Amino acid sequence: MGQELSGRVAIVTGGANGIGRATVELFVEEGAEVVIADVDAARGEELAARLGAAAAFKRTDVANADEVQELVDFAVARFGGLHVMFNNAGIASSFRRFLDDDLTDFRRVMTVNLFGVMIGSQRAARHMSKNGGGVIINTTSIGGINAGSGLTVYRAAKAAVIHFSKSIAVDLAEYGIRVNCIAPAHIPTAINASLNYAQVVRVMQPLQRVGQPRDVANAVLYLASERAAQITGIVLPVDGGTTAGRPPGPLKDFMAARSDAQAR
Repeated sequence: MGQELSGRVAIVTGGANGIGRATVELFVEEGAEVVIADVDAARGEELAARLGAAAAFKRTDVANADEVQELVDFAVARFGGLHVMFNNAGIASSFRRFLDDDLTDFRRVMTVNLFGVMIGSQRAARHMSKNGGGVIINTTSIGGINAGSGLTVYRAAKAAVIHFSKSIAVDLAEYGIRVNCIAPAHIPTAINASLNYAQVVRVMQPLQRVGQPRDVANAVLYLASERAAQITGIVLPVDGGTTAGRPPGPLKDFMAARSDAQAR
């Protein structure tokens, strides 16, 4: 690739690990100056030190509006502007089935996964609206698109991120600000470390390949770049086809068994 983000300044929340980390690395490769925002100071500072002058770390809890404002101010002061805001930080919720879920994590999950996206978008957009526009990219999930059991609060928050993002895409378009979502699925990261990825992919994902954080980072780069200049208000799944439908393996097995039974 070339220097697709040359001259751009970006913030990546949740930038010390997983998808955020892969995106920070790719953005720097593509010429951007990047502020890494995370509560994981050790890994955030390590990444910034490794990437050199094009990266800086700012410890930020996205659930705290004052810290998010300080983050935006830091990016502008350190690198001279803000062109791309990637609201990526998120946490998981309880895996319990709904009847057994005490919902005690509701406030924290909603505050990080939804309010964090909302306040990050607002504070970035306030700067962008007065400085020629920009790009906001928010991380949702296939859990916010496809219904399912468990992770009830997480699914609700991620579904809300989609509707929020589409709404502000309309609201902010007059300022030259584009807003889009990415929806990853089955990507090996700390938030879903308990998954057996090979098994999940075999059963749920048509494309029989385990995705990686870099795959998602490539999608974020596209939405952040001028290649997506006419794109706003969309949700881009990075899911190996999961939101399109399940792979045909189980159906093929069923049809084969049915054919055998009819032949007998």
